[in-house]
Amino acid sequence: MGLFIFKRLLTLLATLAGASVVVFVVLEILPGNAAQVLLGPDASPEAIAELTEQLGLNLPAAERYFQWIRGLFVGDMGTSYAYGSPVLELVLERLALTIPLAILAMLITTLIAIAAGIYAASRHNKLGDVGVMGLAQIGIAIPNFWFAILLILLFSVKLQWFSAGGFPGWREADGGGFWPALQALLLPAIALAVVQAAILARITRSSVLDVQQEDFVRTARAKGLSRRATLWRHVLRNAMIPVVTIMGLQFANLLAGTIVVENVFYLPGLGRLIFQSIANRDLIVVRNCVLLLAAMVVVVNFVVDVLYAVIDPRMQAGDA
Repeated sequence: MGLFIFKRLLTLLATLAGASVVVFVVLEILPGNAAQVLLGPDASPEAIAELTEQLGLNLPAAERYFQWIRGLFVGDMGTSYAYGSPVLELVLERLALTIPLAILAMLITTLIAIAAGIYAASRHNKLGDVGVMGLAQIGIAIPNFWFAILLILLFSVKLQWFSAGGFPGWREADGGGFWPALQALLLPAIALAVVQAAILARITRSSVLDVQQEDFVRTARAKGLSRRATLWRHVLRNAMIPVVTIMGLQFANLLAGTIVVENVFYLPGLGRLIFQSIANRDLIVVRNCVLLLAAMVVVVNFVVDVLYAVIDPRMQAGDA
């Protein structure tokens, strides 16, 4: 087990190192100048050159890369060009919305997908199975941003049950509170969850059907256990192993997939911060946010690998 975790940890570190290089290089080759954007099109070349030097953009790319990495090791992400604030403060402020949004979307995904998958598997090749899988196929094909717009038109414009956008904050002192904030995140979470729930429902159905063909399930049925009791006592526990793995990967995708939905609902999360920073050519914010999203995805995948190895020791043996 220790060797397995060590190998996965080395893979995690190598992936993060490679991601940091890719993120830095891609942003470096993009056209445009942050000093020019900040000063405007009418700025003089002298003013642009002075601001470029103040921002450290005149230094060689390799030197700026290692300065960035050294700063990350001590918790210093630098200072935003556009906001004039430490990037770490901006990121932590926006994560207070993005992470709860991803968690809420994952909860909705899990509730819908597992219930639908078990229902479809228990009615294999019947009308209920065909109907659920048909809806799942439609859900997979629906883009998140388009479904988000439909939710706004129905629940915000026509029914006026929810706000069309914005976020009141988690604190009552800021004019918000827990329930108003949760209500503001509900439609975005549903928009994020629809595709993930459709995928997970199909996987849950397939996993349950596979386990139902195992010998121990037939033995339980031969001993007189009802179909429902066999499903809940024996089938689900074993069928959940691949489902839990996919759930971990989906949560990582939800963390990175909030960018579009946050902009549709005008939520001040990490995704909207990235969008605004790209528009402002605030590359230091974009660089740190993109690497943070990549790191969260890699870490979640690492945790999923470890949990899967704990659940299924065969995976450790095969990796040894």
